[in-house]
Amino acid sequence: MLVRQKIQGTSLHGLRITRIFFILFVVSLLAGCKVYSFNGANIPPEIKTVRVQFIENNARYKDPQLSQQLTDKLRQKIVSQTKLTQVNNDDADYDISGSITQYDVSTSGISNQQVSTNRLTVGVSLVLRNRKTPGEEPKNISASRSFDFSASLTLSQAARQLNDEIIRNLTDEIFNKLFSNW
Repeated sequence: MLVRQKIQGTSLHGLRITRIFFILFVVSLLAGCKVYSFNGANIPPEIKTVRVQFIENNARYKDPQLSQQLTDKLRQKIVSQTKLTQVNNDDADYDISGSITQYDVSTSGISNQQVSTNRLTVGVSLVLRNRKTPGEEPKNISASRSFDFSASLTLSQAARQLNDEIIRNLTDEIFNKLFSNW
């Protein structure tokens, strides 16, 4: 019995030491990184402020609320998942502007010689300007997502149903393209 406790105690002690060394190793790796965050955002430490301008809707078909909702959600995501502060003046370190460039419907499924599924494709083009580093080229990004819906729905009905998914997916894709080097 005493031998068993001693063996178990030794193996647990060894496991604890291994864990401590592993944690110290990981912490030392992270401490050596110049720019790091757990959400994947790669933002230089000298960048403190951001201005997200209103995302205009320049698509052929227009959802009247999409511009405002997408702009608001992108602002919220940047402020909540980075250390950047939202400002509304020309002094922002990062200046983001752009527009919705695509809002199109196409047929994506046919059953019994009739349309069964339609696809709404929403596209956005944005420009990120780094005002902290004069002469740096602006970063142009585009994001596009497609959303399938039943052909029995009108476009406005489908847009209402898909609205949260459209905003969430586009915001995530835009954020990742703006701030991650994936």
